[in-house]
This record gives sequence, structure tokens and C-alpha cells, in this order.
Amino acid sequence: MKSYDIVIIGGGPAGLAAAISARENGIENLLIIERDEVLGGILNQCIHNGFGLHRFNEELTGPEYAYRFIEKVIDLKIEYKLNTMVLNIDADKNITYINKEEGFIQIKSKSIILAMGCRERARGALNIAGYRPAGIFSAGAAQHLVNIEGYMPGKEVVILGSGDIGLIMARRMTFEGANVKVVAEILPFSGGLKRNIVQCLDDFNIPLKLSHTIIDIKGKDRIEGVIIAKVDENMKPIKGTEEYYSCDTLLLSVGLIPENELSKEIGIEINPITSGPIVNESLETNIEGIFSCGNALHVHDLVDFVSEEAETAGKSAAIYILNKKTKREKEEYIYLKASNGIRYTVPSIVNIENIDKELTVRFRVGGVFTNKFLNVYFDGARLIHKKHLIFAPGEMETLKLGKDMLLKKDLKNIEFKIEDN
Repeated sequence: MKSYDIVIIGGGPAGLAAAISARENGIENLLIIERDEVLGGILNQCIHNGFGLHRFNEELTGPEYAYRFIEKVIDLKIEYKLNTMVLNIDADKNITYINKEEGFIQIKSKSIILAMGCRERARGALNIAGYRPAGIFSAGAAQHLVNIEGYMPGKEVVILGSGDIGLIMARRMTFEGANVKVVAEILPFSGGLKRNIVQCLDDFNIPLKLSHTIIDIKGKDRIEGVIIAKVDENMKPIKGTEEYYSCDTLLLSVGLIPENELSKEIGIEINPITSGPIVNESLETNIEGIFSCGNALHVHDLVDFVSEEAETAGKSAAIYILNKKTKREKEEYIYLKASNGIRYTVPSIVNIENIDKELTVRFRVGGVFTNKFLNVYFDGARLIHKKHLIFAPGEMETLKLGKDMLLKKDLKNIEFKIEDN
């Protein structure tokens, strides 16, 4: 059985950055496994610009951003397998995969980095009444059809959900000559980045209806129209607010779910809020030597931060292999807690001895908050008090904690809250 020091599952932006980071930190024997026919992951179909502003200080398209990393992987002679599906990982870190060339193969790894990305929530999770006609696509599937395959899903379009992919597809379909009639969002705020609402909807006069949802789909063989209604604070449709929109295409942009079927099978603890693994400061899961990063860990809004996070995972895996990592008893960890409007933090637990200079904490809020303070309490004592003009669920927040703050004697809990003062 062939053996590797590190195997990275997923060849998207997270997997590529993690592999490069592991190689640069001294690991020669590593492998990337990717199920698609090319490296780059979802970026290959994201042909719009806006990538790389943080990372490279320039505006790139998705394929351009991916290529910068693919080029480096090739330069560093990192081994990768395409069209290869991982079927199983066992407790001893044996990986079973399948492809056309080799068939059914098992390999051994000392460490694994999970970078499988995420998938879209499907129509089945929404419980919308009506038949199952043709013409209903997830926004990502429509993006693939238009940008990769060159097919147009339809001409009269309604979009449900205001996630970033849905907003970008509203613009993309308009570019291709379709009439995007409305974007309906069940929540009282949009789930996408502010810049996407401005550039994709406002600039093209596409209406965004907040606190609205689809209650019925009309049409038997092909979708003919939808009925949209306003919802109350309990997300229940309000009688008398129904509106009919005729359409031949419905795009769903109703959330992304981290892809963690493999993770669950090997007993990795999953955070019910993010649907990704619970990790420590090294992005290591509860199973020693297995790390997670990118959208498989929690859904990001900007790929620049995916790359940054994946580099941490790659470096951590390299340190683990080279035996430079200190182990601690469970009771010696510092626990990070999210409350008062903050949904989660990544990481969830911290071993201070593995932090060089600072700890990067990423978190998301559960609603829109204006003129509020981000307060961070260290065992009940408030040490960080930062005013924000606006917090929005569509934008991931980042906070860096200096190592000196974490060295407080007997520190056990750090709590993140949004408060009025």
C-alpha cells in the first residue's frame, strides 16, 4: 500500500493553498485528490471578477485566481490525481479512492486535510408546493450551464434566495438576454455581500423583495410561473399578499452546506451551526492529524480568506508531521464561545502553545446590527470593545487576538458578543 505524509482531499482553492503551504513548510511526500477533471474547484465557473483584492491587491476572475495556485502546484511538482473520488477514510487514515486508470485503490496517510468545499441546498429542503416541472435549477447549476457548457437555462427568470451565487446569476442571465423579474428573499435582510446587491441587482434595476417567499410553483412539464407571498416574523405567508410571476426558469440560491459526509463517517465532531468540523487553533479536528479548511469547514464569502485559512491548515499539518506540535490535556484548552447575535467562531478551542504571534478568529452574525459594539470577554473581563457601523450576516468578520492577550493566567473562556455599549 502506497503511503503519503499528507493527503489533501479536494483540489479547489482551499486544497491548492493547503498543499502549497505544506510543501513550503517542509513536506515532500504529499498528494491532492480531486474528483473533477481539472484543478481549481468552483472557481472555474466563476468567470466574474472581484477575486484576489485582499490577496493580490488586484481584481481577478475566478479562473485567473485559481491559476495562480495551480501554476505554483505544478512548479513545486506536487502530485495530484484528477477524476478521482474518495469513497472512504478509516480511523487509521487509510484512504480508499476510485478512478478509471487505477480502479479501486487504498493508500495510507499520516495526516489528512479535508478541503471538499460545499454544496448547494436543494429544492427538496424547501417544501414548496407544486409539481416537479423542468426549469428549476440551483444557482450554481445554472452558472455551470451558462459559463462552462454554454447553455441558456431559460429566458424569463425568477430567483429565490439572495445568496451571492443567486445575485451573480441575476446579473449573468441579464447579460445573456434573459429577463430577471424578481429576487425573493424570505429573511428581512439579504444573505449576499453588499457589493453584489449593488452591482448585480441595483445596477440592472432587478427588484429584491425581502421577507417574501415562493408558496406555489405552477406548471406540470415545464415551470410556467410562481406565486410569491410576503411572510410574517414567523416566516409564515401572509394571506392576501400573493403575487403571480410568469417564468420559464426558477433559480434557487438558498444556502450552502459544507460537504462533510466523509468527515462524519470517521467520527469527526460537527458544529451544528456551521455544518463543518469543530476545530482548534491549528484547524485540527477532534481526530489527531486530520485538519479541515475552506468551505468544508465553514462557508466563506471571499476566496482570499479561504486561501489564508488553508495555508494555516497546510502549515499545521506539516508541523504535525515534523513533530513540532505540543499536545495538551483537554482541560488546558481555552474555549471560544459565541453569543448575543454572534452565531459561531472558528476556531472553537485553542491551545496557546501552538500560536506564534496571534490567533485569527472568524465569525458570522445572525442578523443585521447597526451602530453596535463587538465585545470580547476573557473569563468575564471585557478586554476588546470595538464599534461597528454595521454587522451583516452575508459578510464574514475577522478578529485577530494577540498572543499576549491569551497568556492571561488560568484563562478558560473567551466570549464574543454584540452589545449596545
